[in-house]
Amino acid sequence: MGARLKYGLLLVFVVPCFCQNEWPVPYRRFPSRPQFNSYCQAGVVPFCPTGKASNTMPQFHDFDTIEVYALKAPVFEFKFGDLLGKFHIMHDAIGFKNVDTGFSYTLEWYELVELFNCTFAHTLQNDSMIWCNQGAACIYDGIDTKHWIENGTFVKVADITGDVFNKFADWVEWDNNTAIYYETWTVWDKPDGKMWFDSFDCASFVLRAFQKLADVGAKFNQSVRLNYTRINLYSDQPVYLGNETVVKADQSLYKNITDFYKKFQSHQSYQDLLTHLVEAYIEVFDQQQFYFFYNFEYWFLPMKSPFIKLTYLEVPLPKPNSTLYYRNKHF
Repeated sequence: MGARLKYGLLLVFVVPCFCQNEWPVPYRRFPSRPQFNSYCQAGVVPFCPTGKASNTMPQFHDFDTIEVYALKAPVFEFKFGDLLGKFHIMHDAIGFKNVDTGFSYTLEWYELVELFNCTFAHTLQNDSMIWCNQGAACIYDGIDTKHWIENGTFVKVADITGDVFNKFADWVEWDNNTAIYYETWTVWDKPDGKMWFDSFDCASFVLRAFQKLADVGAKFNQSVRLNYTRINLYSDQPVYLGNETVVKADQSLYKNITDFYKKFQSHQSYQDLLTHLVEAYIEVFDQQQFYFFYNFEYWFLPMKSPFIKLTYLEVPLPKPNSTLYYRNKHF
């Protein structure tokens, strides 16, 4: 309760004019993708190692026939096999096969430096923080059907023309250049309740990509049923803290935030990791507080039961001119 009162006062005295009238908070798009910070490095797998150059989508003849596939496989399958698939922690992608030419492609959208590295801020020795949270599209030749079929999903969802694909390809380049950061968490007031923040990850990319395909003429096979993973946090109404400049101006607040993220560093000893995970458990579940970063701004989440929950729920394939179907409260 003390933490909630403290940050309620912070809202009154530090940012009295801020009022969030739209929930969930809209994801902010940017005019262009910024240069990648060289500090940020992938731990095991580099981003898009066999992919095409940035902003180079394939182009097809207008009357070519293109098959569209939904692809799913367990996260970290290269390391843990189907282990995370048993908990429905799945990675999503899209496959395209040109029937006329025989060429096929896989399109994915994911974090540039792996999931854990982009979910939490990196804290430095001088107690400053760096966010390595960019996400981007990757398209590469071929579809590894064995990979997707073995532990996941490989299912055709539509046939489209080359003209539809080319229009979609233009959208992918726009989306990739303006939607620049990855967001792991979805934040709600309660299960099936009001959404405070929407995630922005591999699943949400596939959902908005399917929506765009429908908008430009794709007709999806409505008999196909697909589920998607969400990692959910639950809190009372979030309290806005400000951007980096604002929170740095309050030394006590900035220290609280950096101390919180220090508990989630991937490069630390096993003993330190266990200690920090216990501390994080106390802070989130006992003290009921979580510092959340969205649109390059900080928020305080007054956490409440069930605190965190994984869901794997169905989202229907879109129909032409349907609107933002992926924001349905059941997903």
